[in-house]
Amino acid sequence: MSRPRGKQTEFVHHFEGAQTLDGLLELSGSPYGSEEVLARMRAAQAEGQPHGAVIPTLFEGEPHFPSPEVARRLFQNLLGLWDMVEEGHTPRLDDGPRPPRPKKEKPVPPRPFAPGQPDAEFVEAAWRYLEDDEKGRQRRTHAFENRQDALLGALDAAGLTDEGYGAARHLLFELHAMLELGWPPGLASVDPAQLERAGTETPPVPEALAAYAEEALYEAEQDEEHPLSPEELTQVRTLVRRGLTALWEARKGR
Repeated sequence: MSRPRGKQTEFVHHFEGAQTLDGLLELSGSPYGSEEVLARMRAAQAEGQPHGAVIPTLFEGEPHFPSPEVARRLFQNLLGLWDMVEEGHTPRLDDGPRPPRPKKEKPVPPRPFAPGQPDAEFVEAAWRYLEDDEKGRQRRTHAFENRQDALLGALDAAGLTDEGYGAARHLLFELHAMLELGWPPGLASVDPAQLERAGTETPPVPEALAAYAEEALYEAEQDEEHPLSPEELTQVRTLVRRGLTALWEARKGR
């Protein structure tokens, strides 16, 4: 008599998790749970014993399987757990499946302030958005470098230290990005003459942006590793204020 040609169920060593193993052990009459099984397997392997010396000790007498399927799954799980311990893995024995990873929320840009001026609430929201939006930050960095080369040229020619140059460039980039976020028409390239014009260091710019710049300059002065000297701070402050004025004046369609 030939066997039927139906698909045969393969026997594979596979640990399906603590909940499944606990249920199979209970159905088979074992008084132990997955934690006790794991502890016995670790102790046996430490003593160089095979799995055949451990599995029979999980039952009081002969196991009683309600069906061949329960027996097959139980031994698949036990041998899968044994293999994991033997390979140095740490089986996960908790009460359920792994919770799904929380999806990273996409940063939401602040609402534009145009045609008015930015207030402190907008500046705070824009700063946080720029911090969270890594891809957008890279794109805006490229836009700043390509469009505001006159501004960067003025910084290059100022003879600042690396710390002073870095502080001024970073701050002017942030101000540029904030203005682009809040002014949908965007910004044109700044007028280079404004960066040398006396009087523009006390600019008619939005108070919220000027306050943000001052706070950033204060932090640069107080930096624990590379604080700006009082002399360089004065120079950086002048460049940043003139740059902010130039950027504010560069708004398109104002």
